[in-house]
Amino acid sequence: MTSIKNSGRRKFVGQLSIATAAITVTPLFSKADTFFKVDEQYTVGQIMDMFIKTVPNAPFTNTVDTLKAGNRDIVVTGIVTTMFPTVDVIKKTIRLGANFIICHEPTFYNHVDDVSWLQNDEVYQFKADLLKKHNIAVWRNHDYIHSIRPDGVTTGVVAKLGWKEYQQGPNTFVFKEITLGVLINELKQKLETPQVRFIGDLNQSCKNILLMPGAAGGRAQIEAIEKYKPDVLICGEISEWETAEYVRDARAEGKSIALVVTGHIPSEEAGSAFMAEWLEQRLKGIKITHVVCGNSLSFA
Repeated sequence: MTSIKNSGRRKFVGQLSIATAAITVTPLFSKADTFFKVDEQYTVGQIMDMFIKTVPNAPFTNTVDTLKAGNRDIVVTGIVTTMFPTVDVIKKTIRLGANFIICHEPTFYNHVDDVSWLQNDEVYQFKADLLKKHNIAVWRNHDYIHSIRPDGVTTGVVAKLGWKEYQQGPNTFVFKEITLGVLINELKQKLETPQVRFIGDLNQSCKNILLMPGAAGGRAQIEAIEKYKPDVLICGEISEWETAEYVRDARAEGKSIALVVTGHIPSEEAGSAFMAEWLEQRLKGIKITHVVCGNSLSFA
């Protein structure tokens, strides 16, 4: 697998191979399910189905994991995995000679990729035309990758953080001793993000950690805090009027719960790297490249 990153971002320095971690924690890498025929041609639909068939109770009748561009019959010349299929990612895909993008998040600016309201929008039209001109298929793999066991995104993130030895449950971790300040510095380094937002005392102990990558939503985050009673919740994204206010009130009550918000993309990007590794274990003769889309927001 080749990995490409935006200029200005540091070279990937994860200490644990995602492929190795995935083999350790998931049955998906059995010898009986390792490779298709060498140098066989694959269509977009065949590769989609290959992943979907490993997901419990799939295919789903109600899912956002549909093709956003192209069709199932396109013969794949190369695959790019990424968080968001940005215009820059599409251009890199073209330069790589690839024609199949597997992304984790929406292509067209809303959860279900509804484009009915964008038909006269120049930004949407430019992106859609670029995909059509180069016959690129885009498949969102969100619900399915979160539904394999264990969760594919969490598996990738745990591997990138090097936290497997601390993992007690799917999203819970126990450290012998770590302060909030040290934890934040580790997250910034390993998730390659220059800043995070947090609530808490940088000197407080954070032995029990709850990790919820992405944007689970305020209710899910608050219910998880109540269930697991962690010293800190690490998440990708929040609605500021929900989880943050709950944590602020909890601390005012006397609880020591802390909150760290890394940003959505840094919190889940390793899941797209996991997807690339997953494909590499099963496909031969197709170049698979993980392209980091980078953070859309800068820090002042």
